Amino acid sequence: MTLHLCSLLVISLLQALQSSTIYSITASSPLVQNQTLVSRSQIFELGFFTPNGSAKQYVGIWYKNMTPSKVVWVANRDKPIGHTDKSASLIIGNDGNLKLLDGQQNTVWSTNVMAKSNYSAAHLSDYGNFVLQDRNANILWESFDEPTDTLLPNMKIGVNVKTGKKRNLISWKGEDDPSFGSFVVGMTSETPPQLFTWNGLSPYWRSGQWDKTRFIGIPAMDGTYFDVQQDIVQGTSYYINNNHNNSIFGYTFISSEGTLNGVLWANNGWLTYWRAPKPNNPCEIYGKCGPFGVCNQISSPICRCLEGFKPISDEEWNRGNWTRGCLRELELNCQKSASTAASTTVKKDRFWKITQMKLPDSADYSLIDDAERCQSWCLENCTCLAYSFVNAIGCMTWSKDLLDTLQLSTGGEELFIRLVDTSAGVVADTGVPTRTKLIISLSTISGIILFGASISVCCLSKWRGKLRKMTIPRLFRSVAAAIRSEKLLRETASKEQMKEDDASKVVVYDFDSIRLATDNFDAKNKLGQGGFGPVYKGKLSNGKEIAAKRLSSSSGQGIAEFKNEILLISKLQHRNLVRLLGSCTEREEKILVYEYLPNKSLDAFLFDSEKKAKLSWVVRFRIIEGVARGLLYLHRDSCLRVIHRDLKVSNILLDEKMNPKISDFGLARMFESSQVLVNTHKVVGTLLQRLYVS
Repeated sequence: MTLHLCSLLVISLLQALQSSTIYSITASSPLVQNQTLVSRSQIFELGFFTPNGSAKQYVGIWYKNMTPSKVVWVANRDKPIGHTDKSASLIIGNDGNLKLLDGQQNTVWSTNVMAKSNYSAAHLSDYGNFVLQDRNANILWESFDEPTDTLLPNMKIGVNVKTGKKRNLISWKGEDDPSFGSFVVGMTSETPPQLFTWNGLSPYWRSGQWDKTRFIGIPAMDGTYFDVQQDIVQGTSYYINNNHNNSIFGYTFISSEGTLNGVLWANNGWLTYWRAPKPNNPCEIYGKCGPFGVCNQISSPICRCLEGFKPISDEEWNRGNWTRGCLRELELNCQKSASTAASTTVKKDRFWKITQMKLPDSADYSLIDDAERCQSWCLENCTCLAYSFVNAIGCMTWSKDLLDTLQLSTGGEELFIRLVDTSAGVVADTGVPTRTKLIISLSTISGIILFGASISVCCLSKWRGKLRKMTIPRLFRSVAAAIRSEKLLRETASKEQMKEDDASKVVVYDFDSIRLATDNFDAKNKLGQGGFGPVYKGKLSNGKEIAAKRLSSSSGQGIAEFKNEILLISKLQHRNLVRLLGSCTEREEKILVYEYLPNKSLDAFLFDSEKKAKLSWVVRFRIIEGVARGLLYLHRDSCLRVIHRDLKVSNILLDEKMNPKISDFGLARMFESSQVLVNTHKVVGTLLQRLYVS
């Protein structure tokens, strides 16, 4: 008892004498509750903490000067200390191990390594790694080897098949409860490897196969922020965060609800740049549509059976319960041949192709480096139910149920499903049945015949009398003359139309009124920067809001393009085209005045992780439909047919109801209303770089 009181007295004296910040823990310098251990550059901090509303106390690591604070590692997550225990400490024991002691000097947590003596020391690196070293600076233990729910830069999770050691992320039980939750994140040891989230022992989400640069099931995520290292000989597969050079901060963590989050520090705040599974995409939940089912988020219902398969239970399927999946409608020919003596008379199977796929789980990897050989191998092996050849991976085949198959909106791979080759005939590889092709062909031929018949009736009724009097040469000369006459009339009409367009009464604004409306083109009113100059928000004296496009003198758009845009937009009237209100040409200025659209351009939503949530599939479909209607009007229904030549998401503006309007006609080109094909002779517009979005 006396010894215990002496120990408490020593700790109290240490708490009183030592400063609140230390840079290492030694046998003579333990960490007590009024102290924190910080990294050399003050990036990370380790100390005692109590979660909000909790009566428990833990030792953890967090980013020091970034709020809101995120605890990235916890030592005693399964053995908390009471929050009223003010005598707990983190020490170097006599055996050289780090030990967390409660107020009664009981060991709550320890590194439990083979240390030689108490000459060990522990410090916190600028990468957030808590390291125990011996007197020769050899690493005895490090927190990176025992991750909790968060993956930091230069940290790795994965599996070593030979040693059986796994490094996984395990979620907190709740937002304020660091104890072990039910969600686990780790790597598979298969080739190619996959990143998985499990809910207990059940798969919850997977990334798709690794193709040496990205996971093919996450087309919006490239290898900028992470890497995968697989050593087949050593039997290791590791996923590593590599998005930091001490200038960019971030982490990946698994939430208590099972969502894997990629987070970066940007603009003085934490930005989540990707999530998996996405909250608004039920197709990303593992096995949503069951075996041989395929999930497509934009379909209704989202689940369907693969070609050649049908639901196991129509009743369950109609109720929206798809987990039991589908079964094959017809037995494979190769299966028939195995059960019949006259196997040589049985036809071979075929393959049905489906594109933009997140490939199924449980693939078998084959050392075949050619797509045709991959197909042949699968065809000759009856156990092979499907195959895919991915250039960066090679030949993958499936001999088990095709599970967790997802059709992506962009990206993805080609998947070939093995089906029976029926006597009706099917073209291999394309997946288009002969019957379907016959229907298409007959429909096309019927349409051509009906169209030709209609033209013939009209022409014959008009020319019947003249044909009787004409010789063949006279007939051709008359037809040629008629064509020339019609072309001349059309060109004359087009020129007259252009004259009317040039004389169209577009409002002409004086420069001072626009300058006043935009507060002298103040930077705070700037809406964006186009290739031809900036666009400013303004408010006219009558209260009307406008968007003023001020063409730069060095933009490359001259008076010809300027007049072209005025001419086009003033005569093109459609609800999915931006409306031109007027222009200004004072003081060598070239300014176009448009209606103001409060939601700016589509790219402001697509490439912003917060705003993107507003783009539900209903809104996305409405935007796609509106853009299509606008293009249909430009290409076919307007008085002047127009090719835009610079259509991109930044040129699609959104009104207050998220209705799209096509803008920026400076590069557009008109052609005759009778033309259905046109050669623009040169490449124009904007060079788009590849962007990756969650």
